[in-house]
Amino acid sequence: MWRIGIDVGGTFTDLAAVDETGRVVIAKCASTPRDQSEGLMEGLGLLAGECGTDLAGLLASTERIVHGTTVATNALLERKGAKVGLLTTEGHRDVIEMREGLKDDRYNVRMPPPVPLVPRARRLGVRERVVADGRVTVPLAARSLATALETLARARVDSVAVCYLHAYRNPRHERLTARALARRLRGVYVSLSSVVLPQIKEYERIWTTVVNAYVGPALARYLNALRARLAARGYRGDVLIMQSHGGVAPIRESARLAAGAVLSGPAGGIAAGRYAARLLEEGSLITFDMGGTSTDIALLQRGEPSLTGEKTVGIARIALPSLDIHTLGAGGGSIAHVDPGGILHVGPESAGADPGPACYGKGGDRATVTDANVVLGFLDPANFLGGRIALDRRAAELAVDRVARALGTERLAAAEGIAKVVDTNMAEGIKIVSVRRGVDPRKFTLVAFGGAAGLHVTEVARLLEIRRVVIPNVAAVLSAWGMLATDLRYELVRSHVSEVSRLAPATLRRLFAAMEADGRKRLGVFDGPVSVRRSLDMRYGEQIFEIPVSLDGVNLDAANLLDEIVARFHRRHEELYAYSAPGQEVVVVNARVAVVGELPPLATGPSDRVRRDAPKAARRRVWLGDWVEVPVFRLGELPVGWETKGPALFESATTTVLLRAGERVSVTPHGWLDLRLS
Repeated sequence: MWRIGIDVGGTFTDLAAVDETGRVVIAKCASTPRDQSEGLMEGLGLLAGECGTDLAGLLASTERIVHGTTVATNALLERKGAKVGLLTTEGHRDVIEMREGLKDDRYNVRMPPPVPLVPRARRLGVRERVVADGRVTVPLAARSLATALETLARARVDSVAVCYLHAYRNPRHERLTARALARRLRGVYVSLSSVVLPQIKEYERIWTTVVNAYVGPALARYLNALRARLAARGYRGDVLIMQSHGGVAPIRESARLAAGAVLSGPAGGIAAGRYAARLLEEGSLITFDMGGTSTDIALLQRGEPSLTGEKTVGIARIALPSLDIHTLGAGGGSIAHVDPGGILHVGPESAGADPGPACYGKGGDRATVTDANVVLGFLDPANFLGGRIALDRRAAELAVDRVARALGTERLAAAEGIAKVVDTNMAEGIKIVSVRRGVDPRKFTLVAFGGAAGLHVTEVARLLEIRRVVIPNVAAVLSAWGMLATDLRYELVRSHVSEVSRLAPATLRRLFAAMEADGRKRLGVFDGPVSVRRSLDMRYGEQIFEIPVSLDGVNLDAANLLDEIVARFHRRHEELYAYSAPGQEVVVVNARVAVVGELPPLATGPSDRVRRDAPKAARRRVWLGDWVEVPVFRLGELPVGWETKGPALFESATTTVLLRAGERVSVTPHGWLDLRLS
């Protein structure tokens, strides 16, 4: 039986299928932004051909499909989401526009404030009030609510966000409002803050609820249509959707909590990085995912990525737990341009899948990173995507020539400049997740994947003085492959603000028990092993921001429970900020529980390519400061343990890897490239 991972990106849709023996089959096709399911189904057809069957045969022998989608991300970034109405406590409808009183660029006096996702005319106050301890001081006023609902009905809203003050402590008024909405605005998508994000901090809670309402209808329509399309082709297995926190969830849960899938696509790459850490027995990794539109970077310490509850996507603040991923507008499709001052820039604008780089021959005429790589000889125009797309070298040269004229230089110098600028941009992105957080990237291994990474990763590593780079043999579709190594996961949070000295251990145990029961209920009938991970958001008494403190390994029934919690907080604060203050009062703000249904592990047997004879190589001229003829090896033919030194090229149907002079490569037991830089 197969398990299939699908990652829909801005330029390409990547697919990976793995059977019970660990055999991996991959496919790649152009994305279809207007309807992602079209490209997805085309990719499944290609994947079936690679598996030696047709689409019906592949789906009949597939037990699970895991899908990372950018539907929610695109709806949010392109502002093409639902027409949303917001119901909130009377007098508080402008929280989303007032924000936190800060500007993105605080010293730019001409910078206009961002336009909120919900205009003021559709932000309506309702007479009701719950105070911070959960007591109702003003009951929900039926007439006020009815008036607000009539206004939303006249506005023909598609979706409604409900966020009343302190509903995280007492959700009664939000639940009553949901019932009224079901009666008056039948069929409208409803998001309750007490369901989406039941935690303290009004601004984050209202924004997250609005985002959920904004992207929810589009994601629900897409997922339901995809499920129907797969069912029509005979598929009867599970369809699981990649979540921003690195786990997966069924379609129903994903459609209900749509904001949790805003970072669905990039999360697959981090899941792959976590799995790679175990295979390589190397816990200090930096994942480097360079695709056609963007590059996603994350830091793994002790084999695990960090979660954050402060993610900003576009103008929106999303406070749901998300993997801490830094995204750059740097990919193979990133467009090069020269500003009026004669400075070369690359990205963040991308040519995307349509029209794509100039060399795609689809009408694009602006130079991209991919065009530069064609000009430099790194890409074989006759072997792109296994020969399914013939690249137009002349179109690439003409596009790069326009950049060269603007710079007053020659074609090859302009192409080199495009590559160097994008490499520098990506190196700076890695510094953001490492150096700026007090972490030395030179002590880490760079794991590179994505279709464009192999041509750039060693230069990026050199800029950072990183000495080891690992490129998996499924690098071009590693995010899709990594999705198959994930588990069912439900993240729950409850606010319970208290100084630790005043917190009763029994209260904490009851809180965690209730959250665990809720998580197991969401998990439903699950016959696999279930694990529970607990943590607390904590701070010193005078601070306004919390840090997450893991309680893994802590015995909740221990007599010294609170002392152990405080000690862990001090240690974690020291790790993050290089100091702690043991004499200060410590405050608990939120309790968090992750209930994880552990799916069967991904089979990854060692490569069967163990012969020791040197693989055959073709030859090609590439530009490395001068035209040099280098050997070109097929990635799928490299025997385990084989070594060589650069310069050399390694090609597969979906990616190309460049090994420069002074670099060595060996093939790992799993058939991966292990590059060492001098």
